[in-house]
Amino acid sequence: MKLTSVAQILDQAAKEAKPVSQMAEVEGYTLKEAYQIQSYSIQQRIERGEKITGFKLGFTSKAKMEQMGVHDLIWGVLTDQMKIEDGGEISMSNYIHPRAEPEVAFLVENTIDKEISLAEIPNYICKMAVAIEVIDSRYENFKFSLEDVVADNCSSIGYCIGKWKDTADSIQDLSIQLKFDEELVQGGNTKAVLENPYQSVVELSRLATEAGLKIEKGQIILAGAATAAEWMKKDTKIQAHLQDFGEVSFKVKA
Repeated sequence: MKLTSVAQILDQAAKEAKPVSQMAEVEGYTLKEAYQIQSYSIQQRIERGEKITGFKLGFTSKAKMEQMGVHDLIWGVLTDQMKIEDGGEISMSNYIHPRAEPEVAFLVENTIDKEISLAEIPNYICKMAVAIEVIDSRYENFKFSLEDVVADNCSSIGYCIGKWKDTADSIQDLSIQLKFDEELVQGGNTKAVLENPYQSVVELSRLATEAGLKIEKGQIILAGAATAAEWMKKDTKIQAHLQDFGEVSFKVKA
């Protein structure tokens, strides 16, 4: 099967909210080819009028890397159609088996077109906020290989960002929580994200440079999950809270 055909299958699965079988092992494509599939799929969405708004990172915890048997992060693309307004509402019928994760989001102040260091972060990142990412694998039973998940845009399907605030010098020891109807379902600390969420920006700059991509001014970066993902439920208010940076929320209907 051609890589473009795999991309079309995954794109259709996302549009129709219908799962498909894993394909990487059967089709035998590599990690590099998986990113090509991801790119083809995103291009289809751009042709339908969507606009790229940023990037997300995955495997930002050492435990998750070890679980998947990998030694580097993975990344996916965010578009404007994936945005969920703070205080807004989404429908479960638009997803297959969605989960929510509390995250740290960054706003890019100056285009990142090279690999940068931690010391250079203030030159490129001006704001940050608490966020919720919605992940929804297009594969049956939410099971996949590394190549499968990369081809599937790293399971990303939606994001909701709170109010932007000025960045702080130290953000590697902030509590973060995920609540369903005010009840705590996941709690953690930003140190779970590469020991320092700013490191996610550094790693993305490296990965983007290797892929020949720029992270444009005005785009956002989701630094990676700080806790385990939680299965979403209908008729539920989902909230995330980040110490010193406030809350963000949306409602889930049937």
